Amino acid sequence: MSSIRAVIASLANYLNGRAVRALVNRFGPWAVIALAAFLRLWQLGYPSKLVFDETYYVKDAWTLWNTGSEKAWPTDPNAAFEAGQVNNFLSDPSFVVHPPLGKWLIGLGMWLFGADSSFAWRISTALLGIAAVAVLMAVAKLLFKSQGWAIAAGFLFAIDGHAIVLARTALLDSTLMFFVLLAFYFLLKDQNLRNIDKLVWFRPWLLAAGLSLGAATAVKWSGLYFLAAFGLYVVISEAIARKAAGQSDWIFAGLIKQGLAKFLMLVPTAFVIYLLSWTGWILSAGGYDRNSTDNWFSSLIEYHKAAYGFHVGLSTPHSYASNPLSWLFAIRPTSFFYEGIKYGENGCLSADGCSSAITALGNPFIWWPAAASLFFVAIWYLKTRERLAGLILLGIAGGYVPWIFYLQRTTFQFYSIAFLPWMILALIFVARHYVNTAARPVRAQGLFYAYLGLALAGTLFFLPIWIGTWTPYWYWHLHMWIPSWI
Repeated sequence: MSSIRAVIASLANYLNGRAVRALVNRFGPWAVIALAAFLRLWQLGYPSKLVFDETYYVKDAWTLWNTGSEKAWPTDPNAAFEAGQVNNFLSDPSFVVHPPLGKWLIGLGMWLFGADSSFAWRISTALLGIAAVAVLMAVAKLLFKSQGWAIAAGFLFAIDGHAIVLARTALLDSTLMFFVLLAFYFLLKDQNLRNIDKLVWFRPWLLAAGLSLGAATAVKWSGLYFLAAFGLYVVISEAIARKAAGQSDWIFAGLIKQGLAKFLMLVPTAFVIYLLSWTGWILSAGGYDRNSTDNWFSSLIEYHKAAYGFHVGLSTPHSYASNPLSWLFAIRPTSFFYEGIKYGENGCLSADGCSSAITALGNPFIWWPAAASLFFVAIWYLKTRERLAGLILLGIAGGYVPWIFYLQRTTFQFYSIAFLPWMILALIFVARHYVNTAARPVRAQGLFYAYLGLALAGTLFFLPIWIGTWTPYWYWHLHMWIPSWI
């Protein structure tokens, strides 16, 4: 044990050296981005089949790109589509329940690289997933005022399986996560520059946050939860700051006048971006419900009423449905893809057969400590009212808390990608607190470095079931630590 402690201390001393630290600070973020890119782009086209809900979003994206609105397909179209027959869609409109922007982005990749390429289906989502790692590092640097902790946050996000799988799949949730995380970065920039001594009507960073939140909502309606959380925060926090500064008119200046200014920066901006995402539907004549009334705006309202009715009434049994209360504990991850072959087929040399699996399962060495860290941060905030802890919880308030009110609705574990960045930030908050308050900081730093190594080892172990690598069946089953993961 003493020899292990000595090695950890030596490692920490080495990494704390001025030359090494300068090198890490300069090149570390780029190394993390490169790692994230490799994990998200390597064999991105496998499988060359529509995975899970790609069956909806990829085909919808292609018809949206070609006609301006989503169109119906013949019965059982997937095999033909996967074989390259991508233009077999019908002229009939298709009723879809998610806004268009995420599908526009998927369609862009298909237009650039060919709709018959499974790589093209996923490239837009993958690139945004890589960009999200860079944004998280920028956010962490603003929050923790440290390049080192920012790199650690990006590293953990880059190697987590939940983030990897969602970025490698043409679904909407990882794109939603990117835009709300980008909005959070803009929000932090705005808050760092705010001046409570005067009323400012034009705040460019807050305007940028509104644009990003509008884009998030144009991907999935759950972006509205973040818009509400971030909007309430900027109004209430400024009023509290004015009160703390002793301003006698803090209610009028903070809540009313400044609140109005923030409203005009956030909500109308978000609405304009959201509306622009529907341009194809507005300008085309063949979209679902497009001609249900005499004008496009009232027709769009009718469409939204129908989509809202679908969402609130969605309660369809699904083998991989997951109650939101279980998300933090990763009880029921979603299996996106699974194929098995017998011994002797396609080179399988395992007596029990071979498996190829893609499971949206977080790295347990990251996910569970991050979930535990959220409880620590929540208790810490209740005790201290520390602003940093509150900002981390703000992302949880926008991304997780609203789902607790939909326990009867059919939901899935992979929805949690929207607030995973804030789980990572909570983990860094706890690690930073541990190091800063340790009696022997160098040793504490060494233990954290050892933890990062353990997390990386976990990624190497679980990576095959995140990217669909063919393995012996027994090796796949070795990863199913909990029966509910199967």
